[in-house]
Amino acid sequence: MSKKIVNEVNGQIPYMHQNHRRPVTRRDFLAQGMIGGVGMAFGPSLLGFFGNTEAGIAAAAECGVTAPTAGAGMIPIICIDLAGGANIAGSNVSVGKQGGVGDFLDDAGYLKLGLNAGNTPKVSGQTDTEMGLSFAANSAMLNGIRLESTAATRANVEGCVICTRSNDDTQNNPHNPVYGIAKAGAKGQLVSLIGTSNTVSGGNSVAPANQIEATLRPTKVSTVADTRGLVDTGKLATLLGGTGAVRVMQAIEQLSAAKGVKLPESTVVQEILGCAYSGTTKQAQDFGNPDVLNPSLDTNITSIFNATDLQNGDILKAACVMKLVLGGFAGAGTIQLGGFDYHTGNRTAGDAKDTLAGRVIGGILEYARLVNKPVMVYVFSDGAVSSNGNADNNAGGKPVWTSDNGTCAASFFLVYNPIAKPQLTNKAGVTPRQLGYYRATGSVETAATPFSNNVTQLAEVVILNYLALNNQTSKFGQILPAQGLGAASTWDNYVMFQPIV
Repeated sequence: MSKKIVNEVNGQIPYMHQNHRRPVTRRDFLAQGMIGGVGMAFGPSLLGFFGNTEAGIAAAAECGVTAPTAGAGMIPIICIDLAGGANIAGSNVSVGKQGGVGDFLDDAGYLKLGLNAGNTPKVSGQTDTEMGLSFAANSAMLNGIRLESTAATRANVEGCVICTRSNDDTQNNPHNPVYGIAKAGAKGQLVSLIGTSNTVSGGNSVAPANQIEATLRPTKVSTVADTRGLVDTGKLATLLGGTGAVRVMQAIEQLSAAKGVKLPESTVVQEILGCAYSGTTKQAQDFGNPDVLNPSLDTNITSIFNATDLQNGDILKAACVMKLVLGGFAGAGTIQLGGFDYHTGNRTAGDAKDTLAGRVIGGILEYARLVNKPVMVYVFSDGAVSSNGNADNNAGGKPVWTSDNGTCAASFFLVYNPIAKPQLTNKAGVTPRQLGYYRATGSVETAATPFSNNVTQLAEVVILNYLALNNQTSKFGQILPAQGLGAASTWDNYVMFQPIV
């Protein structure tokens, strides 16, 4: 009988929790950091249109071959999906009661969120507001952000924390807002959406069902081969050069037009096939060398992440996504990071993961400064963790994470503007940098807002804020006609920043 051996992968071994079964599903392995987002890219089949009506096929054929403006004029946005139930509120991003961070929780509430009495926002010097949004001074995530960004970058960053309860440790939380973002107009020269996992959302957590549109499904991009594959013309470019490859594709396009008359509904079919080949030819013309998409050849990226960094799978996939989104090749992207199910009886494992997440965030912000682009970075996780107050002496006495606890959940977004620090709306009734709030006991007040106990509406409020940054709040109801945030007259209550475009 063979003996099964669990190999250590990238320096990681499975987290062994007393209150968890052994990992058996893909979801279990991802939460414990043993696998990354893998898979292949899917797109709608061209010939799938043939089963539709004549009018439907004809409409689909009206595609044109001119690539859209890079980013379609919208602010680039990258979502970071921390799979497993990460800590965000408290020991990373500061939260408070209804009045904001300065409206303090009880000491027991802060302890539940991973902060000792001497490290709470009540104590002078224990919060950091360099980026506007308040972080715990000893936040591992903040430390990671600083590792990969400069003070000049952080000076032009603002942020907001959103206090929303999330179900524990399940990918069925509809956290991901990218479909709504695409419908808002975020499109790239090559694709609308990308993600590092081959899922409907491009990440771990799903997207709200009423926002999903099959034609917008994210293309999987997590390696250099994936980025090159978006425009790679294969051996044609190698054998014939860029111009030769284009000429061959044009010939194929003409041949397709001639052959199309033999197919049913010949005029419409011919038009669709011609459109498809024309689009490919246009890509070959514009991107004769697919290395233009290679993050490891981008000197701005390699000034942030060195060659050793880019050997790390998580850093590499982050580099791929930020290259494509901030380069305008994709409208929005999702970076899935695994291993955030870290209630392991110590604090060291969790802090290491939070530092990694911070490095990814910091790298994106720094790259935005180097390419002179604004960016919105949205960070979320499926659930959260809490502490029972026991200290980890190997981590400076920080409280250990002991259990899943979605009542301690939160998400946050940071916005970088190359021109100046984003400005708050400063509207009456809007708590600066915090949407929703916590109870004194260290749990989300689920009655505070429509989204405090509803993850679908959490995704909606992120889309609303994205539209506001683009000065397009009025489009919210058109983009999401079934939205649950109430009448248009109430939307301003959930908008944190003035437009930056």
